[in-house]
Amino acid sequence: MPEILTEPHSVASPRTDAPTAADAPFPARTVAHGTTVARIASVAMAVPEVVVTNEEVAARLGVEPGWIAKRTGIHERREAAPEERLSDIAARAGAAALERAGIEGADIDLVLVATTSQDEITPNTAPIVAHALGAGRASAMDIGAACTAFISALSVAAGQIEVGRARNALVIGIDVLRRFLDMDDSRTAPIFGDGGGAVVLTAGDGPGGVGSFALHSDGSLASAIYATREDAVIRMDGLDTFKNAVRRMAEATREALADAGLGTDDIDLFVYHQANSRILAAVGEELSLPADRVVDEIALYGNTSAGSIPIALAVAAADGRLRDGSRVLLGAFGAGFVWGAGVVEWGIPDGR
Repeated sequence: MPEILTEPHSVASPRTDAPTAADAPFPARTVAHGTTVARIASVAMAVPEVVVTNEEVAARLGVEPGWIAKRTGIHERREAAPEERLSDIAARAGAAALERAGIEGADIDLVLVATTSQDEITPNTAPIVAHALGAGRASAMDIGAACTAFISALSVAAGQIEVGRARNALVIGIDVLRRFLDMDDSRTAPIFGDGGGAVVLTAGDGPGGVGSFALHSDGSLASAIYATREDAVIRMDGLDTFKNAVRRMAEATREALADAGLGTDDIDLFVYHQANSRILAAVGEELSLPADRVVDEIALYGNTSAGSIPIALAVAAADGRLRDGSRVLLGAFGAGFVWGAGVVEWGIPDGR
């Protein structure tokens, strides 16, 4: 039976005498905050209509559909139609988030699109989305940090609000990575899905809101997940990725909780990048987290890379698990390697 693994590929040749982040302790961080905080006013998601089932993927790979579900927790995933643009899906998510927040596009100061799979090499997706949403005066840029891009963008947007350079920001996490797969590769074809989601951030007063994020990287391990310009196909060493994802998300969770002065019992929901149900379970086991507080929505959407956390948040908000006042730990791990975590107090408290 095939494994969801791949052979290492040399992306760069790091100095053999150079220290890496593999075992280095993280220094204590002092984060200064003013009285302004960034609060999440809404969340929404958008996914393509086309559903790709395990039966379809398994038939091409020559495996049983149950093998995919057992190895990944995925039962189906969405796929963008050939004519469907990433920017169009992103704009749908953004429009829904703006409507739920009761904010007009013209009132948005900053639009960030977290993605690895923009429609063209240039221009970026964000200005196209900002134009579609009527956010003509907004600063707009893409954030590229693979599967960690959404929380990286959230951290950037929150910082802009905290220092007073923006009052309202739209952060969209989205990918259409099925366009960059070898559909005969059992290590990637069953895993990735297309889609994403958006959150609206607004300025408010403290405490709470979007806290600081512990974000890290280790480029010496870049060969584990890569796609070259020549063939534009994602290759992945599944075993190295799995082990590092579990380790690093657990580490980042502990660091984020320490920065916030909280313990795991103080968190209502743990929303990690939806890469693989086995990774989520392993992180939960490493941290002794109750399974019912670890959000796992991978079964219907697959790994949507930068889109996975906002999709999971939107599902949790829709079914009532996520509500104003909830403390949420967000964590992700992705190609690079890049990873991180942070604590968010969800929503806008009454009277603020």
